[in-house]
Amino acid sequence: MPVADQPLAPTPEQVERYRADGFLVVEDFLDHEELLALRRRWGPLFDHTWATGIAPDEVNYTSGVTPPDRTRQLCNAWKADPVVAATTLSVRNASFAARLAGLDGLRIGQDNLIWKPPSGKALLAHQDGAYLDWMVPPNMTTCWVALDDTAADTGTIYYVRGSQRWARSPVGGQFHAPDDWLGYLRDVAPPGVELELVPIEVPAGGAAFHDAWTWHGSPPNERADAERRAIISHFIDARTRWNPDVAHEVYSRYRRPGETEMDEAFFPVVWRSDGYRTPWLP
Repeated sequence: MPVADQPLAPTPEQVERYRADGFLVVEDFLDHEELLALRRRWGPLFDHTWATGIAPDEVNYTSGVTPPDRTRQLCNAWKADPVVAATTLSVRNASFAARLAGLDGLRIGQDNLIWKPPSGKALLAHQDGAYLDWMVPPNMTTCWVALDDTAADTGTIYYVRGSQRWARSPVGGQFHAPDDWLGYLRDVAPPGVELELVPIEVPAGGAAFHDAWTWHGSPPNERADAERRAIISHFIDARTRWNPDVAHEVYSRYRRPGETEMDEAFFPVVWRSDGYRTPWLP
């Protein structure tokens, strides 16, 4: 399996498939020891035990407070835990994603830890790019890695093949635990289009990459005996700037007054084709 600190390049066929479909599945991506290390950190992180003493930027789960059937989420957990950082800020993830997207370099925009419990509720089908109006360009390339074997009935991520070529839609619908996870997608899909929904069914350690404008979401977990955990790197072009006209309620705290350049202390460059990487990264 590819290791985290080494560059990894997709084949020409993989690049072609990614750009045609808006996503790519890679079944053998995460090293086994890395997978086990992440699983060991999962419980403590969702119990709010931060190894670095720094909380993630967004904590969407509190034991005993959050309904137990809701999908749990931490955002920018790389700041809280070195084991997470070693994966989400890895050269492997970023180099592979950059080459799929045809970019010379990527920085981290945000990481996500997702934990859908047994019988867990859905996540709305959406386009990531719709939530990115605070950056220029509003785009990203995502690396999604499964920590458990996934199946269509365990609430895995589903992609809509080719949907990255559709018109871009604004934010809409209820993201967490919607009554109909495909409802907003159907409302805005091109007239007459037939949705080609593709469930990502991979063994633990398998990955999927997707474009910011590819529609995706996940239905409820139909199984009472299986959970679905995933670790996600949302990468942005290394040249991305702040949008001076739009503020984000969480991430604009990292913007320096009067400037549009993103600070590498908070949005480090993970990989660049000339060999540059933010110096303090592991």
